[in-house]
Amino acid sequence: MTRWIAFHSLAMLLMLTACESGSRDSGNVQAGAGEKGGAAEPAATTGQRDDAPIAEPADPADPGTGVGDEAQVVAETLAYGEVGSELVYGHFVFPVEMVDPLPGLIVIHEWWGLNDDIRAMADRIAAQGYIVLAIDLFGGRTAATPADARPMMIEVVENPELANDNIRQAHEFLARSGQSPRIGVLGWDFGGGWSLNTAIMLADDLDAAVSYYGQVTDDEARLAALNVPLLGLFAGNDRGIPADTVRAFEQALDKLGKTYEIEIYPGAEHSFANPSASQYNAEVAEQAWSRTMDFLARYLSADAE
Repeated sequence: MTRWIAFHSLAMLLMLTACESGSRDSGNVQAGAGEKGGAAEPAATTGQRDDAPIAEPADPADPGTGVGDEAQVVAETLAYGEVGSELVYGHFVFPVEMVDPLPGLIVIHEWWGLNDDIRAMADRIAAQGYIVLAIDLFGGRTAATPADARPMMIEVVENPELANDNIRQAHEFLARSGQSPRIGVLGWDFGGGWSLNTAIMLADDLDAAVSYYGQVTDDEARLAALNVPLLGLFAGNDRGIPADTVRAFEQALDKLGKTYEIEIYPGAEHSFANPSASQYNAEVAEQAWSRTMDFLARYLSADAE
């Protein structure tokens, strides 16, 4: 208990004094986790061509916001590591009434970067009883248009080891500074693909992984390393990640005997869970949210096996 109080006090001090990272406010292309130069080809982003990451006013009835959640949270920009000789800052958030260490969650942004939408989702997740670190793979940059987002995404793909190092340090931060007894990862779109990468890279260190319409693979040699329960949530009308591709991924997981759950929502479009996206679907987003919370509780709670 004494160690936890010390951490709590230190975290509060750091959050009060930390500098802003420069973020103001998702191509699905990822590199093979743990592979140098193992970049995958970008998935189509046709459904996002007219989108812009403009956060809407919070709506208590909107499953994409944190309004109405049971617990209040403390959140601030915080340095969690150093990549390429530069400090990396993330959105660190936990329930205001936290006393004992809680399960941790690494949250990975879309191709827009670590913007207000991602911070709002991180806050909402934390309100359910988690320590959440929304990381930044774009070095404090965000995008307002697909033309701005694409080169940042490609930069990460072409330098996968920097992203892998970033994620490893995020995990270490939650494990050591946050003292989280169990840690998971969750991402959307670009971040959804990196969630799968993280589950493969940190196969012996993670307890759960959630991917929202992220890039997938049916490469059994790569998936063989996966040792983390995985929840994949996909859109039936996604032109970038079609249902046939998801089914091939599912078949590979099944053949390898992995622990997984896959849901393809009929009629839903890519980015169905993003309130700022033109394809946003409130009904499907709420279903996916409930599924996600149930999954995380099952594998990250204190009584999880």
